[in-house]
Amino acid sequence: MTFINYASREINCKIVYYGPGLGGKTTNLQYIYDSTAPQAKGKLISLATETDRTLFFDFLPLDLGTVRGFKTRFHLYTVPGQVFYDASRKLILKGVDGVVFVADSQQERMDANIESLYNLEVNLHQQGYELKKVPYVLQLNKRDLPNVVAAEELKKELNKNGEPTFEAIANKGVGVFDTLRAVAKQVLLELRKNSGG
Repeated sequence: MTFINYASREINCKIVYYGPGLGGKTTNLQYIYDSTAPQAKGKLISLATETDRTLFFDFLPLDLGTVRGFKTRFHLYTVPGQVFYDASRKLILKGVDGVVFVADSQQERMDANIESLYNLEVNLHQQGYELKKVPYVLQLNKRDLPNVVAAEELKKELNKNGEPTFEAIANKGVGVFDTLRAVAKQVLLELRKNSGG
C-alpha cells in the first residue's frame, strides 16, 4: 500500500523479506543498511519482544529514478522466521508493495523453505494479495556452505512463477543488492503502471 508524502515529494513503498528462520533475512537487511550512505537512510530499528524480533529501516535509493517527479523511499522489513510468530508475519505483510523470499540453500532446510513459502502464500492471500501478482524475487542464500542443494533443484522446488532468482551469500554481500534492485524495479514498474506515468 504505497504512501505518498506530498510535502517531501516522496512515494513510500514497503518491501518485506520473508523466509524460514535463520535463512539470512536479517543479514540481508544489515548488509544493505551498512552499505547505504548515511544521508540516504533512516535508523535501523529492531522491534523485539521477548522471543521475536523484527528489523526495519527506510532508505532513499539514489539511482532508481522518480515516478511523476516523486522520489521513491523504500521501507525494508524482515519477518520473524519461526512458524509460531504467524500473527507478527501477517501484520508485517499488511500493505506490502514487494516481497523477497530468502531461501536457505542447505539440504536440511529444504522442508523449512517449502513450509515458509506456503505460509507466505497463505498470509498474502488473507491480506487480499496473490503471490504471482505481487512484485516478488527469490533469493537462494548461503550458497557458500558445503551441504547446499543444487541451485537448479532449489529453483524447481521454490520458483513458482518464473520470478527473478538470485544466488546469494548475504553475510559477504554477494547477491544482496541484485536481489534488492530486482524487487525495487518491479515495485517501480507497478507504481508507474498504476499512476499512468
